[in-house]
Amino acid sequence: MEFVMTDIIARYKRLSNIDTFFVSGTDDNALKNVQSAEKEDIPVAEFVKKHAENFKKLASMLAVSNDYFIETSVDEQHRLGAQKLWEYAQKDIYKKKYKGLYCVGCEEFKTEKELINGRCSEHLGSTPEVVEEENYFFKLSSYQKQLHEIISTDKIKIVPQSRKNETLRFIEKGLEDFSISRSVERAHGWGIPVPKDDSQIQYVWFDALSNYINALGYASDSDKFKKYWTEVSEAVHIIGKGILRFHTIYWPAILLSAGIRLPTKIIVHGYITIDGAKMSKSVGNVVDPKDLIDEYGTDAVRYYLARHINPFEDSDFTMEKFKEAYNANLANGIGNLTARIMKLAETHLDNPVELPDTQLPEELKDLIESFEISKAVDLIWEHIGDLDGYIQKEKPFSVVKEDKEKGIEIIQNITIKLY
Repeated sequence: MEFVMTDIIARYKRLSNIDTFFVSGTDDNALKNVQSAEKEDIPVAEFVKKHAENFKKLASMLAVSNDYFIETSVDEQHRLGAQKLWEYAQKDIYKKKYKGLYCVGCEEFKTEKELINGRCSEHLGSTPEVVEEENYFFKLSSYQKQLHEIISTDKIKIVPQSRKNETLRFIEKGLEDFSISRSVERAHGWGIPVPKDDSQIQYVWFDALSNYINALGYASDSDKFKKYWTEVSEAVHIIGKGILRFHTIYWPAILLSAGIRLPTKIIVHGYITIDGAKMSKSVGNVVDPKDLIDEYGTDAVRYYLARHINPFEDSDFTMEKFKEAYNANLANGIGNLTARIMKLAETHLDNPVELPDTQLPEELKDLIESFEISKAVDLIWEHIGDLDGYIQKEKPFSVVKEDKEKGIEIIQNITIKLY
């Protein structure tokens, strides 16, 4: 879903003649990857590489037009950039001993009030572990007032409004400094080392968030970094609701500390659920998109995700809904319509129709700009319905037999409308 929706935005920007750089990838340096690799009894590097390749393959199968795919465990520019960012934020970093409840699934310390019956709200099957060690901390509390002003005034625009409100409520409760490193022992030596301290590994979220600028060459202050981050008019993140806090609070604070410009917009999507429950391998309710693509094709999967998945709220998926949309909207809808028009053109037109220069309708632009992807596709389908109605009214199949010149004119109009 995130691949497809982000790709739609990137393609729209390029169609609007906006120079666009689209980054995706994998954050590899998590403790849960270490634990999963241990369960499979393979090296961590082999484990994360295998999964990164799966995501690369999926992006290709979905025809995603990303310009770069970053793998944070092997990308040298990422390692150098994460360490540079640490150095530039040094004034807000200090070391202290700490004891807390840590959810490996979220890679985050939790408070008792954030848990449901002692379990993580994001990972209800997971009970946080008690961790006690000496780590580096970031002075998040120093940025409370500044962050509130940035979010409330839309200097960073959070979409939808409900996620902006959620972020503001969290800030208003009072921000606490957070741990940004782990001991080498607990991290099993996996991750990016803290500069000048071999006993510590950077907290996965500190290094992972920096991928956005590291993919552009932040470490070397490259021309690409200047062009697509420092000087660009719009820098957009598209994320899932479960990582809202990291992107709307932690990341901006780190950037402020390091003296780096902020993203301009953070778009937050919901989850795809099965019978109202979040997809989970442990529960066994996962649908593999590769299987859908193999059976129904890339366009069918992209269409369903774009039109039938709410861009902001959780949306339930069933194979019945998918098949119904495929048959009604694609096979019997636009598929039949296009086949009829192409048959008319092939049979009755001697030359290709000269297509006019067109602009995207303003209403469509507004919907895409506000990330209302499903409504944008609904609007497109309204035009498809209008075209179908036009054919029913003008009856080109009959007219062309009785008045060839008039029939050809109708067919040319229909072909232009289809375009």
